[in-house]
Amino acid sequence: MRPPPVRVLRLGRAAYLDSLAAQGRCVRRHREAPASSEAPHRLLLWEPSGPVFTVGLRGLDARRASAAEEERRLRALGAGFERVPRGGLATFHGPGQLVAYPVLDLRRFGLPVRGYVAALESVAVAACRRLGLPQAAALPPPCTGVWLRGRKVCAIGIHCGRHITSHGLALNCCTDLTWFDHIVPCGLEGKEVTSLSRELQRHVSVEEATEPFLAAFQEVFKCTLMEGSPTEN
Repeated sequence: MRPPPVRVLRLGRAAYLDSLAAQGRCVRRHREAPASSEAPHRLLLWEPSGPVFTVGLRGLDARRASAAEEERRLRALGAGFERVPRGGLATFHGPGQLVAYPVLDLRRFGLPVRGYVAALESVAVAACRRLGLPQAAALPPPCTGVWLRGRKVCAIGIHCGRHITSHGLALNCCTDLTWFDHIVPCGLEGKEVTSLSRELQRHVSVEEATEPFLAAFQEVFKCTLMEGSPTEN
């Protein structure tokens, strides 16, 4: 089966809730499409316009305090806080991250959910290597994501309902890493978070990382990428 084309929707700098709304519209179009038609597969790319902590289906790692107290503490830092239906525990999104939300029908790509997560890891690994970090690698569970010398550079958390994917990954390009000091990222105690800029010892913008990421996505998913308009989501 030949994978279908995927439209790339570049949202630019966007508020977290705006990106979720755009993603939701794409998912609904897939689910509401008549069986005889082919809903467009989409890849939403965006950079958070402000800091926000998000918590997935496994909840908030609240060993130090109650979940409500942890939420109040994180909000008091000046960041947003959202609970979202994706896998994983708490993570951080903020300026300097390349966030990718693929909205795909996995049946058309011949992928089970675990294979899809592995494919996302392969995309981020290949993007890092294209940018000059050959040591980028995926690690066995529970260390989902992409790592550089034991430091996490890319977090992955997905949702899949009725074969349609949502959420995705966040690649730290020039992110302010001090925000991660306030949580246990993805519930992994003792693990550091890093960025492309830190590892390469130079500024790596989201814009610079985007084209290597798209080339890697096209290669891993064996699909054709087409530019779409953010207004079509």
